[in-house]
Amino acid sequence: MEKRALIAVVLSILFFYGYTALFPMKKQVPAPTVAPAATEAKQASGVTPADTPPVPVPAPATTAAQQKDVTVDTPAYTAVFSTQGGSLKRLVLKSYRESADSKGKNVTIVDEQSASTATLASASQGLGLDQAAVFVPTVDALSVGKDEKKELAFTWTSPAGVTVRKVYALQGSGYGIEMTYQLANAGAARVSGALQTVMTYPAAPRVKESRFETFGPVTFAQDKYVEEKVKDLTPQGKSTAAPLWSGFADKYFLSAVLAQNGSIAASSVRSTPRGILENVIVSPELSLNPGEAKTVSYRLYFGPKDLDILKAQGSSLERAIDLGWFAMLAKPLLQSLKFFYQYTGNYGIAIIIITVILKVLFYPLTHSSYKSMKEMQKLQPKMTELREKFKNDRDAMNKAIMELYQTHKVNPVGGCLPMIVQIPVFFALYKALMFSIELRHAPFMLWIQDLAGKDPYYVTPIIMGITMVIQQKMTPSQMDPVQQKMMMALPVVFTFMFLNFPSGLVLYWLVNNILTITQQYFINKSIDAKA
Repeated sequence: MEKRALIAVVLSILFFYGYTALFPMKKQVPAPTVAPAATEAKQASGVTPADTPPVPVPAPATTAAQQKDVTVDTPAYTAVFSTQGGSLKRLVLKSYRESADSKGKNVTIVDEQSASTATLASASQGLGLDQAAVFVPTVDALSVGKDEKKELAFTWTSPAGVTVRKVYALQGSGYGIEMTYQLANAGAARVSGALQTVMTYPAAPRVKESRFETFGPVTFAQDKYVEEKVKDLTPQGKSTAAPLWSGFADKYFLSAVLAQNGSIAASSVRSTPRGILENVIVSPELSLNPGEAKTVSYRLYFGPKDLDILKAQGSSLERAIDLGWFAMLAKPLLQSLKFFYQYTGNYGIAIIIITVILKVLFYPLTHSSYKSMKEMQKLQPKMTELREKFKNDRDAMNKAIMELYQTHKVNPVGGCLPMIVQIPVFFALYKALMFSIELRHAPFMLWIQDLAGKDPYYVTPIIMGITMVIQQKMTPSQMDPVQQKMMMALPVVFTFMFLNFPSGLVLYWLVNNILTITQQYFINKSIDAKA
């Protein structure tokens, strides 16, 4: 919806100025399933176990009654872990709410009532570890202070003597978590297998919030960010070899597993009949001889898609913010937005400042554009004569018109090119404002209390439409009355499109229109004075 609206905006701009100037009248690899893990990891990583055949290890029988929860509280979030699979059932962020008002509930990134659908559950067929296996926790509850770092460990041992110790290293500040598997073989035979960490996510949002406008599996591999569409997922899944990180994301928040020292051989996302999406993170193939121990480490992230916070995590996690084709422009614009906010304390004012700066930077282009259109307008009577004179000979008419342009040193596309140059900046700013979590629930003034949400009373979109009418009235045009009436429909179309756009984006467009009207007034006055 947003992409179609944006394309319509840009095409309308190009049509308006262009018409005025030119016509004066991953390759996919086979998807792994949850079992068997060893074969999948071996294929994805290229690691081949030793010649000695591994001894199958039967998984211990477990019951749902053995499962219990472990609550962890930090300044940034509250998390509930389950002993079943050493998984995560619930994670609530303390600094973000679902709605802008003070009564809004805190954002819940993970919310599974059942341990069987919890995220980060562990499994390995080769090691005899079943996803329903129940671990033994080191503590029943844990509180982590602001400057503290504590560990929560879950331990499971198979009947054959294979011990899996799953350690979460939790910090009091930030949203990053270190997750380490410590494996030890106290049995009499060698065992081999790949570890699987199964991430889960609802196939449909359980709450209707604006952040779910876009959501689904995301993966970063081979320097490419891939966002899978939920509707395209199948039970067979889509697999990616050796990703740097993989997880799930919505418009503003991200859950991801990051590889450490090549700890992810493959990831596979699929849908399930239970209405749950699964992202299976598979480690390289592991072989443990009797008495041998090995570790596999990951980093986890459950938090906001804030550019600075994501960048601090490493592994190019900031690429989870999809800023489009012009990310190289969008990132500095987003950084500028945050910079001015530090001094103004208001993102709406920061948007206005950035809009003014962009107008100043593009003033020479704007001046050239309107000067060219003004000169074209002066030539309109002569062009009308030439069209009438050569109405039966199009080639002769075009030649005569081009000679007229050359004589008066007028560039017919001079009014269009400056606008084309500004389109990348428009795209970049659109992305920066549309997907910036900084604007989420950020108040401006009066009735606009959420710059990421629409104007509740549609005041700014309507005023924006009025400014577009004024701007068109002031813009030099060579169109006939019928064409001008057609072009006057543009402000109406724009107004309806912007009714549901984030008010921060509408604010930018409105301020930009007001500045353009002011520029046009002085440019027209200056040109008329020289005439």
